[in-house]
Amino acid sequence: MKPLRRLRGSTTFHLIFRLSMSPPGFASILIEHPGFHGVVAEEDGRILGSNFVDLRSVIAGIGPITVDPSTQNRGAGRLLMQAVMEHAAGRNHTGIRLVQAAYHNRSLCLYTRLGFATREPLSLMQGRPLGLSFPGYEVRPANMADISPCTALHERVHCFDRGGELADAVRDHKASVVEHLGRVTGYATEIGFFAHAVAETNNDLKALIGAAPGAFRGRVFWCRPVTTTYSDGASITSCACRCR
Repeated sequence: MKPLRRLRGSTTFHLIFRLSMSPPGFASILIEHPGFHGVVAEEDGRILGSNFVDLRSVIAGIGPITVDPSTQNRGAGRLLMQAVMEHAAGRNHTGIRLVQAAYHNRSLCLYTRLGFATREPLSLMQGRPLGLSFPGYEVRPANMADISPCTALHERVHCFDRGGELADAVRDHKASVVEHLGRVTGYATEIGFFAHAVAETNNDLKALIGAAPGAFRGRVFWCRPVTTTYSDGASITSCACRCR
């Protein structure tokens, strides 16, 4: 985080997110979780950095990656990336995803050289929870019976499922679903960093965001801008939530 703070200090960008726990506590959760694989880079017995990969879906998710500021630009980041990519490939994952700050050109160049392709921009949304509800859209806590229809919904929208992440969120009492006209039309593992949401329509997503309890995880969440253009030339931009 320190090098990003220095970089951010010369720009108008805000700190991307804040953990609600200490970094060691957060790392411990990932290390102990069977759905994650973590690696460290060492030199003479000193840890230079770490990286994690989420293996709970056929599309693996990389991050967070950290490198000691005093050892950056010496190849540790590349080795950490290659290690988790090779691990995911060895488990026959069909793809790997990650999200990075657009203004950090060095890491963007590294990911490009490693074979990643930029798919789409994401908007970083910050603010207090809204406490809103929308007529006809009921948001409630998700339960184990919701996992199957929600997994099928994600597969229809994105062509792969994230049932493992959803099951974890249900067990942790963090997931929610939205129902419209008597059926589940969207869900969120949580609204915030390191979570994801998917729905049939923007109204379903608005209901999930509006009903998010407490603080947004990490105080932020990502959105993918979606612009609809009409025959008269007018356009409306809305958003669909994306993962971390």
